[in-house]
Formats: sequence, C-alpha cells, structure tokens
Amino acid sequence: MAIASFGPKYIWDDHTTLTVLAVTVNFANGIFMVIANRNLFNNFDELERKIHLESMALTLGLAVVVGLTYSLLDLPNLIGFDAEISNLVMFIGITYLICVTINTRRYS
Repeated sequence: MAIASFGPKYIWDDHTTLTVLAVTVNFANGIFMVIANRNLFNNFDELERKIHLESMALTLGLAVVVGLTYSLLDLPNLIGFDAEISNLVMFIGITYLICVTINTRRYS
C-alpha cells in the first residue's frame, strides 16, 4: 500500500505504467489476503468461528453506520477536516479488535 501510495511521488515521478503496476500488485495482495483469511476461518473450531462471526457482524454494522454518518458530516462541513477513508479503516480495525476481545472473554 505504501509503495502504491508514495511511489508515484517519491520514487518514479508519476510514471503511469509503474503506478498501475503498483496498484495491481496491491490489489492482488488484497485478494490473496482474503483467501488466506478464508482458509484460516475454515480451520477454526465452532467457538472461534462464532466469536469471529459475531465480531465481524458488529464491526460491519458499525462501519456502515459510522462511515455514512462521517461522510454526511463532511458534506456540509460540519467537521473541521475532510472525511478520509484511512480514519474509517482504523475505526474498523479497532472495533474488530475490541469485539473479538469482548467475545473471547464472554465465551471463555
């Protein structure tokens, strides 16, 4: 992600072919990560699956609600900064971590 983000500006001076290649590699990495996560979840036992499924469901719901609210607050400039996707990605990661921790404690 860093190479695709900062490469055009700092490494190869906006060369289109290299930028497209970096974004393509980043996209392929994302696909491989999804496949790896699917394989990991297929190896979980029933309790681990339940913990993660509930955590993912809550995280998805909160990400949609918070993400849309965040975007709506940015449209009329009710927040003093631009709504950036990186903030939502951090929110998703933290929410998932908290949900897994709570669910693990709840079911153990």
